Amino acid sequence: MSSKIDSQILGLYSIIMVLSRLIFKSARGMARHKKQIMSKLHFTTKHANAATVQRNWYVVDGTNQTVGRMCSRIAAILRGKNKAYYTPHVDCGDFIIVTNVDKVKLTGNKMDEKVYDRYTGYPGGRREEIAKDLLKRRPEVIIERAVKGMLPKNRLGRQMYKKLFVYAGDQHPHTAQQPKELKF
Repeated sequence: MSSKIDSQILGLYSIIMVLSRLIFKSARGMARHKKQIMSKLHFTTKHANAATVQRNWYVVDGTNQTVGRMCSRIAAILRGKNKAYYTPHVDCGDFIIVTNVDKVKLTGNKMDEKVYDRYTGYPGGRREEIAKDLLKRRPEVIIERAVKGMLPKNRLGRQMYKKLFVYAGDQHPHTAQQPKELKF
């Protein structure tokens, strides 16, 4: 009788092993099937390059604009941060034309206290000029220096800076590019 029970247990054991293998194979097959489905749901990040970047032209009116606030927005557009495909190591930015920079304003006492330095290249050749005098003499320099300070300090930043055009009056020679007006 004991051998009969042993054979029955052995038979049940073999049936259990066969069933567990079938279940394991089907589970593994389900995992493989799930993996195939998941691979179709996986999206890769699109990186911009020189061929895929689309550049627009914008014109900004500097009348009664605060210098720092206006320039930070201009710098972000020159970098391309307003675009969905912004890529840090690629120049994605747009062209910007700034007009009426002689009518910008500085907050606080900056007009009388802010000092702009430049160097002649000779020993002791440091020249200082306050913002009020520089605004009268060369108003474009205030915007150019502010934007340049907000861009990366490398060759990519220098390439971005070349897309900025600053004019003291309301006229500019870029009408052929049909720039869109940009309001801040």
